[in-house]
Amino acid sequence: MWEYLQPVTIRFGEGVVGELQKAAESLGCKRGLLVSDPFFMKSGLADRILESSGGVLVGAYSEISPNPETVEVDACAVKIRAEKIDFLVALGGGSALDCAKAAGSICFTEDSIRKYHGTGVAMPQEHLPLIAIPTTAGTGSEVTCVSVLSDHELGKKGPIVSNAFYPALALVDPELTYTLPPYMTASTGIDVLCHAVEGFWSKGHQPICDALALHASKIVFQYLRTACKEPDNKEARAKMAEASVIAGLAFTLPKTTSSHACSFPLTNLFHIPHGEACGLTLDFFARVNADAEPKDGRIHNFARELGFQDMYDMADAILQLKKDLGLRTDLKDFHLTDEQVAELVKTSHHPNMLNNPVDITDEILDKMYQSMR
Repeated sequence: MWEYLQPVTIRFGEGVVGELQKAAESLGCKRGLLVSDPFFMKSGLADRILESSGGVLVGAYSEISPNPETVEVDACAVKIRAEKIDFLVALGGGSALDCAKAAGSICFTEDSIRKYHGTGVAMPQEHLPLIAIPTTAGTGSEVTCVSVLSDHELGKKGPIVSNAFYPALALVDPELTYTLPPYMTASTGIDVLCHAVEGFWSKGHQPICDALALHASKIVFQYLRTACKEPDNKEARAKMAEASVIAGLAFTLPKTTSSHACSFPLTNLFHIPHGEACGLTLDFFARVNADAEPKDGRIHNFARELGFQDMYDMADAILQLKKDLGLRTDLKDFHLTDEQVAELVKTSHHPNMLNNPVDITDEILDKMYQSMR
């Protein structure tokens, strides 16, 4: 038995960001707040969007870290209430989108988002309409019901999942990714592959998401190197933007697994950017999961559909892709102590790890982290 849900309207194509005013009006919204990555406040893109909104955007909030923090969500919610905002536009990578999702829900309460972050307390379902405008080909956050937040004071990072977080509309404009530097293109691009592959092998996998995962993975292997090495290649940029959206659809319902579970402590403890942190362990877990099934199993067949001999061959290709893109393949530069390895093993047991098809033990994690020292 399975079920598929995707309530987000997706508009994809060059120039669709110009439809913002019309989109807001179609939603019956009149007083919006732009929630933007701070970079775009400096680059002029945020101003351009504010000016072209026809007055429906009345302000902006950009106090957002690369890994958005709970205090920033709370501050955004305060601004929403004070300025009587009736819809949100999120501009940026996953950071701005994650902040806007959470703030657009808690603004109807007097709560801090901490009440719901990793506590098991269900989010309130009332929320402001959200128009998501991604500027990276990576997170897929524009079509998911997930907000990943950090709380440095409490030393934790993790997702909140709520159906209230689905944007009303995603305006996916590949033109906005043209200026993304090669490293960010690589880091966000490997995150796309993680979303697709983890969504496929997740315990919660289902046929529609399986097909989407395969489609997105094919695009990444075919176009990510080109997008990084030829940043002006419009075809590669558009295809990676497509892969990001499709991979977001592929993992939203099945959920991510082992690589994402490990990414949270890697980012929290060592500040490794999210996509790179996810990609760091993907080939290792590909081998672990492949070991647990016969040669004609679904994971090996997934790799064959992508043109590889089996999942072991695909794991080799993932490792080579990371090397070609200049992404991290180990943790040697951190000179990890035994205590730090033990801390990584302990904190990698994030709930997402339970979605992995193989039970990931302390011994498996220790073997992995030891191999990266």
